[in-house]
Amino acid sequence: MAWNEPGNKGNKDPWGNKGGNDKGPPDLDEVFRNLSKRFGGKGGNSASGLPFNSSLLIVFVVIALIIWALSGLYTVKEAERGVLLRFGEHIGEVSSGLHWKATFIDEVITVDVETFRSIPASGRMLTSDENVVNVELVVQYSVSDAYSYLFSAVDANSSLREATDSALRYVIGHNRMDDILTTGRDAIRRDTWTELERIIEPYKLGLQIRDVNFLPARPPEEVKDAFDDAISAQEDQQRFIREAEAYAREIEPKARGQVERMTQQANAYKQREVLEAQGKVARFEKLLPEYKAAPDVTRNRLYLNAMQSVLADTNKVLIDTKNSGNLMYLPLDKLMDSSKDLRNQVQPEVERHINSGSGDGVNTPITSMSSDGRLSREDRLRQGRN
Repeated sequence: MAWNEPGNKGNKDPWGNKGGNDKGPPDLDEVFRNLSKRFGGKGGNSASGLPFNSSLLIVFVVIALIIWALSGLYTVKEAERGVLLRFGEHIGEVSSGLHWKATFIDEVITVDVETFRSIPASGRMLTSDENVVNVELVVQYSVSDAYSYLFSAVDANSSLREATDSALRYVIGHNRMDDILTTGRDAIRRDTWTELERIIEPYKLGLQIRDVNFLPARPPEEVKDAFDDAISAQEDQQRFIREAEAYAREIEPKARGQVERMTQQANAYKQREVLEAQGKVARFEKLLPEYKAAPDVTRNRLYLNAMQSVLADTNKVLIDTKNSGNLMYLPLDKLMDSSKDLRNQVQPEVERHINSGSGDGVNTPITSMSSDGRLSREDRLRQGRN
C-alpha cells in the first residue's frame, strides 16, 4: 500500500514528515545553502539561485585545470614508439622521452619496436613426392611501423602466424622428402622466408621478418629407422668428400713441385747437351786444320782415343805372344782398380811421344813417331801385319 493512499494508518512520509502533513520534498535551495556554509561561504544566493560565490568557483576551476594539465604528462620508453590519436584520428608518432598530451582529447598508444618476437609453426605436411613429414619452424620478427601494426589488421600477430603456416606448407609441398630431411634444409629456410615476405607485403602489417629458423624435420615414426640410416649414409658421403678434398689439397702442391723440378731438370739437361754439342763442334773445328796438315797421324790418334774409351770398361787383358814366348804374371786385380780410376777421371788425353820398345817382351799399342812426323819401321810393319 502506498504511503499516501487512504487507509494508511502509519502515514509514513518518505521525506521524513512523520507528522503526516504532506509538505513535499525538501527545499533544494536549503540544501545548497547548507553546503555553502560548510565550505565557508556566506550563504548568499547567486543570480542563478545557487549558493556558490565567484571566488570559490574560480578556485575549483584552477584546481581542475592543474589536475588536468598534470594528467597529460606521459613517458615513452627507449624501445617504444607512441601512436598519437586526437579524437581517434592519427596525427603522428611520438619518439622516446617525456611528452604531454591533452587529456580526454589526445590518446597515445605505445608499441615496442625493438624487441624481437617469435612465432612457431609446425605440423605434418605433404611433400612433392607424396610423403608425409613433420616440420617445425620459428619466425623472428619485430615491429617496423607502429601505426600499421595497430590499425592495418585486427591482430597483426595472428595474421603473421597464418601467413607463416601458409608459406611453410607451400614450400614443403614443392620439395622432396630427402631434401627436407638431409641437405635441402637451408634452401627451404630461404624459400620460406621469401614466400612469407611476399604474402604479408600487401597487408602492410608493419612487421619486419628478422630471421627464419627451420628446425630439423622428422619422418613419421613408422619409417624413422630407415630414414635415420639414410641420413647417416648422407653424412658419411659428405665426410668422404671432405676427406678426398683434403687429400687433393695435400697432393696437388707436391705434384706441382715435382712437375716444376722435372721441368728444371729437363731445361738443365737441355742446356748441358747443347753446350756439350757446341764444345764438340768447336773441338772438331780446331781438329780440322790438323787433320788437313797430317791426315794419317790425326786418324790414328782419333782411333787410339776411341779404342781407349771403349776398352776402358772391359776386364780383358790383351798379350802379344808372337814375338816373345815369355808369359809374365800380371796383377789383374790392380789393373782393374786402375782402370776404374781412369774411368772416374775425366781429363783430356794428351799425345805422348815414346822412343823404342822397352825390351821386356810385351808390345804396347802406342805409336812412336819421329820428329818429322813419320812412322818408324816397326810401326809400319805392325800396321802391315794387322
